Amino acid sequence: MSDKPLHILAFGAHADDVEIGMGGSIAKLSVSGKRIGICDLTDADLSSNGNIELRKQEAKKAAEILGVTERFSLGLPDRGLLLKEEFIREIASVIRRYQPQVVFAPYFEDRHPDHGNCARLVEEAVFSAGIRKYHTKNNEAPHKVSRVYFYMINGFHKPDFTIDISETMVHKIAALRAYKSQFEQTENSVETPLVNGYIETVEARERLFGQQVGVKFAEGFKSKVPILLYSDLIGD
Repeated sequence: MSDKPLHILAFGAHADDVEIGMGGSIAKLSVSGKRIGICDLTDADLSSNGNIELRKQEAKKAAEILGVTERFSLGLPDRGLLLKEEFIREIASVIRRYQPQVVFAPYFEDRHPDHGNCARLVEEAVFSAGIRKYHTKNNEAPHKVSRVYFYMINGFHKPDFTIDISETMVHKIAALRAYKSQFEQTENSVETPLVNGYIETVEARERLFGQQVGVKFAEGFKSKVPILLYSDLIGD
């Protein structure tokens, strides 16, 4: 770990979750100088193609494409992301260690149970990480996250806000294509929802979000609290 705290820490249940939901935003924010980390809760070895080592290689390549500062996996059990105190404590330890200003997690409503459970675990951990008397494994100092936002993976929901990714959509697509084991059909792969035009579906979603706000591509996010705007509503 670098000695500098992260501006943003994005959690996913599996490698490729964060890229699907907010890869364009990460690329855009990294170009602007933001320090961004991705934490994959599992090594995703049960419900997908490929293997753990291959998926780690793909995740590393995708992170490099997006300009991510730190990427790591907690190795929690794939299809076993239950609301357990030991998991909450481990995630809280990560939050305290990296001291992010903003945390992202998958939106709760998703066809894959691991995605919704990831959101619940992260939300619990964010709260616990800020409590002075809450003890983590390495006794890190408490840290209060400023905001928690939720990105979309499989679902299509009305966003509470969007980020214009017109200039970085190409980086998002490149990062997704780094996961060849997930998004390309081979003679050794099994049929999953990801190998039949999934990247094109994600691209269509971001194009539609973009149309709704008057740009070419945008990523949509959900928030449990109102969004405070600091800039002029009218603009230049």
